[in-house]
Amino acid sequence: MARMTDAEADYWDDYYTKNPPTPGPNGSGFFSKKRKAARSLTLDSLTADWLLTKAIASHKTPAEVIAEIVQKEIAAAL
Repeated sequence: MARMTDAEADYWDDYYTKNPPTPGPNGSGFFSKKRKAARSLTLDSLTADWLLTKAIASHKTPAEVIAEIVQKEIAAAL
């Protein structure tokens, strides 16, 4: 992954210092939009370890692994 140069870092520092992002109460901000994706599940240790191992081995996120499993179950039920 390429690193940011000092000139780029200075540019973005200056840009966000002069133009700070403003959060809005209407849910239009970046983190507000990601709120649904940020829901958490409580898993036992064995399941969490297996899920993380599977995600690392397949170069996917744990959410992608879960989605694949659920989609397979739905397809099998049809």
